[in-house]
Amino acid sequence: MPEDPGVYLFQDRESKVIYVGKARNLKKRVRSYFIQKNLGIKTSLLVSQIKKIKTVIVNSEIESLLLEANFIKKYQPKFNIKLTDGKSYPLIRITIKEKFPKILTARRMENNKSIYFGPYPNAGAMKMVLKTIRRIFPYESVKNHPKKTCLYYHIGLCPCCEALGDGEYRKNIRRIIKFLNGQTKNVILDLEKERNLESKEENYEKASLIQKRIEAIKYVTSPVYKPQEYEFNVNLISDIRERERVLLQKTLNDYGIPIEKLERIECFDVSNIHGNLVTGSMVVFENGEPQKSGYRRFRVRSEVKGKPNDVLAMEEIIKRRLKYKEWQKPDLIIVDGGKGQVSAAMKVLKEENIDISVIGLAKREETIITPSLRELKLPRNNPGLYLIMRIRDEAHRFAITYHRKLRSKALFR
Repeated sequence: MPEDPGVYLFQDRESKVIYVGKARNLKKRVRSYFIQKNLGIKTSLLVSQIKKIKTVIVNSEIESLLLEANFIKKYQPKFNIKLTDGKSYPLIRITIKEKFPKILTARRMENNKSIYFGPYPNAGAMKMVLKTIRRIFPYESVKNHPKKTCLYYHIGLCPCCEALGDGEYRKNIRRIIKFLNGQTKNVILDLEKERNLESKEENYEKASLIQKRIEAIKYVTSPVYKPQEYEFNVNLISDIRERERVLLQKTLNDYGIPIEKLERIECFDVSNIHGNLVTGSMVVFENGEPQKSGYRRFRVRSEVKGKPNDVLAMEEIIKRRLKYKEWQKPDLIIVDGGKGQVSAAMKVLKEENIDISVIGLAKREETIITPSLRELKLPRNNPGLYLIMRIRDEAHRFAITYHRKLRSKALFR
């Protein structure tokens, strides 16, 4: 039984789902049903009918809330209903047919012009989900919103749609629907495409706002640890980092990527607009933690003006990095990109006769590209993949920061 956050499903002898629950630690939560004394009558009846247990691991507590609600709606487990003492679980209602859809709460599905999410076993948890989403994608939350701007508009929680326009607002509503369906990855991909488009059009302020939304979603869907866990284990973070590192090394070795030790990782990213002001970044992680003293920036010199060529740029920055023999040799190189970027890195290493394992991380499906250009898809909750993504995101942040600095200088020339 895993100790990760997730959802558990209890099934009877006919494999029918009879109860759905969520947990921060699946092993501890499920175990409590079978070792706890003095269970209530209904809970005792539930335990007596459990014949199979299925678990689904997720990344974070908020994802477990969303998945639990989707499973309850899908399977209609009898004990989820019995254990509420006749009370109706709350729902999230979106008035999708309106010009400016509202996001409301409800107890019953009574309006066929709305779509519903839930039911949510915990009303407080449902409100937390809505509060979190509203900070990322502001929405209207009352049936008859006044035409003038409201208090929530001034604190950034309501767009007051008449001023925003229905196209932009409905786009945000579609993203909220995806989020509530647990499709957070698709929402991030949509936002990344929009951010890149705005950057190319030099709408930097809007691109920056979109980037903040991306970072907010990644933050709320990352694993969360309670204060008590830090109290009982003062080395919690270092233990987590060690687990990520060990599992990444094991995973790569299992897929034929030989790594004897995995202490130092270097990651490279390229940033540009229409092939101009091309920059590269190198970030360094040691034992799973960033070592900012080792970060480096590169102003790409290759002739790619007017025509983006990230592969050629990647080849250049890795070649320039390898000239510094005094820098510590990494155990693994990660490049932000697909087969082209991995091939470029491998080409340089071969020319320099240097033996370092290289992998790429393609953004679209968070697919790992191996040195043999094989595509490797790991479960999103794999700690090793989480480490790679964290390193890649840091490299991207560092590259973007340098690119913005150069762009600002260019504006004043």
